[in-house]
Amino acid sequence: MSTTITRKDWGTHKGENLYLFKLTNSTGAYAEISNYGATLVSVVVPDQHGDQGNVILGFAEAAAYLDDKCYIGSTVGRFANRIGGAKFELNGQTYHLEANDGVNSNHGASSGFNYRVFGFEIVDDHLVLVLHSNDGDGGFPGSLNLRVTYKWSDDNELSIHYAAVSDQDTIANFTNHAYFNLSEAETMLDHRLTISGDTIVDAGEDYIPTGEIKPAAEIEFKGDILKEILQQNSGINSFYILNDNDIAANGYAAKLTDETSGRFLEVTTSYSGVFLYTGDYLASQYLNHNNRYCQPFEGLCLECQHYPDSINHPQFPSPVLKKHKVYDEYINFKFGLI
Repeated sequence: MSTTITRKDWGTHKGENLYLFKLTNSTGAYAEISNYGATLVSVVVPDQHGDQGNVILGFAEAAAYLDDKCYIGSTVGRFANRIGGAKFELNGQTYHLEANDGVNSNHGASSGFNYRVFGFEIVDDHLVLVLHSNDGDGGFPGSLNLRVTYKWSDDNELSIHYAAVSDQDTIANFTNHAYFNLSEAETMLDHRLTISGDTIVDAGEDYIPTGEIKPAAEIEFKGDILKEILQQNSGINSFYILNDNDIAANGYAAKLTDETSGRFLEVTTSYSGVFLYTGDYLASQYLNHNNRYCQPFEGLCLECQHYPDSINHPQFPSPVLKKHKVYDEYINFKFGLI
């Protein structure tokens, strides 16, 4: 076992202890994770000059996460992304959720797992964060148990595994909401992104799917393309459907590269798609790892997940987690040098 895991006290929240865990591999590169929101706090890896740097947005103190409204680094649940009209029907019954995004529900609203304090287990070189969610929590049916397992390898790959069981039929969709910036610059202006998928879920201005699937042009974050997005004061909020043939050809679901630092990020996942969010609404009241307040387009999210609002679109793959069946999905973030 080459990865070591240490723990330090990180304050309290509503009478529960917060901790910051540090997973360090044999090269000295490390990832930090908190049991508040099962949050990925930092990933520190070398650049092309051998200098260590943080490649995700995050904060040095727990208070910043208690104040955060942007899900920075957090585990999202019970249902990542939006549910139209803040309601859905399952087994002939209509369930009403909290509307926190206009008339829609997003990321579990105020009952979201990003606001919860998780229990923990350290099993060899794995950090396991555990949470129990009661029947009716946030409006969702079923008493649900979730285990989020983090593992950090010697080749700088962070593996995240989600396992959950419910005592009733329910819907579930868990993801990680890290914001990536491989250069630590003020924006990810010069980053380049490739996603192994050529179609996206069409959505309206409220980001709720129309039910249609449409072609997606290859997107590269470099030069004028991102400048144009900035000029329009709008970004990209799109669910890309992964293509198995493209994944086989490329070897990844998504790849982010930055020539300035010489770093790359490769994403692999068991999920059917990746939601690309360019951090249009990023903000913070606390200084981040780069000693500045978070700002729009400082980082981008590659949220591997099930289709958004899929419970309300029968033509989409079903997000239903059947009673006593095990939810079993993973996301891997592999960092390296170009």
